[in-house]
Amino acid sequence: MQLQRELRDAIRSGRLSAGERLPSSRTLACELGISRGLALECYEQLQAEGYLTTRLGSATRVATSASPVHETPRPISREPRLAVDFRPRSPDLTSFPRRDWLWAIGEATREASPAAFGYSEPHGNLVLRQILSAYLRRVRGTVADPQDLVICSGFAQGLNLVLRALARAGVRKVAVEDPGDVDNRLITTRAGLQAVPVRVDESGVDVEMLASTGARAVILTPAHQAPTGVVLAPDRRHALLKWANACNAFIVEDDYDAEFRYDRQPVGQIQGLGPERVIGISSVSKTLAPALRIGWMVCPPHLTEIIANDKHLSDRGSPGIDQLALARLIESGRYDKHLRRMRTFYEGRRAVLINALSKYAPHVQLSGLAAGFHAVAHLPRRTDETAVISGAQRKSIGLSGMSSYRWNGATHPPQLVLGFGHLSETAIERGVVAIAELVSRNR
Repeated sequence: MQLQRELRDAIRSGRLSAGERLPSSRTLACELGISRGLALECYEQLQAEGYLTTRLGSATRVATSASPVHETPRPISREPRLAVDFRPRSPDLTSFPRRDWLWAIGEATREASPAAFGYSEPHGNLVLRQILSAYLRRVRGTVADPQDLVICSGFAQGLNLVLRALARAGVRKVAVEDPGDVDNRLITTRAGLQAVPVRVDESGVDVEMLASTGARAVILTPAHQAPTGVVLAPDRRHALLKWANACNAFIVEDDYDAEFRYDRQPVGQIQGLGPERVIGISSVSKTLAPALRIGWMVCPPHLTEIIANDKHLSDRGSPGIDQLALARLIESGRYDKHLRRMRTFYEGRRAVLINALSKYAPHVQLSGLAAGFHAVAHLPRRTDETAVISGAQRKSIGLSGMSSYRWNGATHPPQLVLGFGHLSETAIERGVVAIAELVSRNR
């Protein structure tokens, strides 16, 4: 392998040019003090790869097609590290339960049968699906039969799979929240479907407007709307299910951070009220870490096999041992313990944000449920949202404006979406001081 590597590099760099004669295997072996068989094996391998040509009774030569490749190192572009980053991206990754996960991985590996190291069935590991179905019934009020659970690699893959299944079921138009996650719009369009906006107000998605769009599916974050932070009102929940039944439509429910409600028990999933019309998608990206790439879909029975087979064809299944580790983490109670600890942690960070705004920027009002790890800051009416964000960038502070979530990109009313879960108390206070100065300057 060392000899092969050196000869490849010599050909690629041009030190050995096209058509150049190489020494015979006997001569090469003698010069290098190696066996002739090793030299022959090296030449045969490089000939199979197209670097060398050999003719009976003729010398081994560099192939004419093996032209030198002059590789110019491409600079690695990295996003500049910000002093304070309020952009709502991820949970607090420093709080990942490393010891518990290592324990769960160890238990899963020790107890796994030989079959567990092979390809998993299209739906995902049965042990995880059984434990997850019980957990979701207990915590989220879902109607979750293990046979109708499909394990996926996070919410994004789940949404892609669901939209492809809906397209095969005849859906052509999908409604998305406005304001809402821009990726949902992009994924919908990428799946060949038409995305249409539906207004979100203080009670959640406007169901009357939804009905007027002609869409046969809608993607929602009803338990804690992203980014406004409102919860879908009870009358809207019932109206939404009535619309779905009347129009033979589907509700794609993104349950992305429902576990983090501080003031009361979170509202249950809509899926529990309409399992035939609702596809619930969730993951451990917010509860544990995005890097695990484990999510799940609670599917209507008539869509389960379609989605599971598509998943199987996409990647042959999510990591099997990680699935077993998550099952052990939930079954042992360590997952619930971690969530309880993180609720207290995020509640404390939110309180720091509220106090800092009250102290340094009393003219900035905060809204959103006492939940999750982002909130909406309402700037004074005549504030230039874009100028505040660009000014913060120059101060090494990352901000997201509500305009980036709106369908039309409108900057009025001026609002910021502040992520606080991954920031220290000192960083939150330092960032709020800078925001207060920028708001005062750009009013």
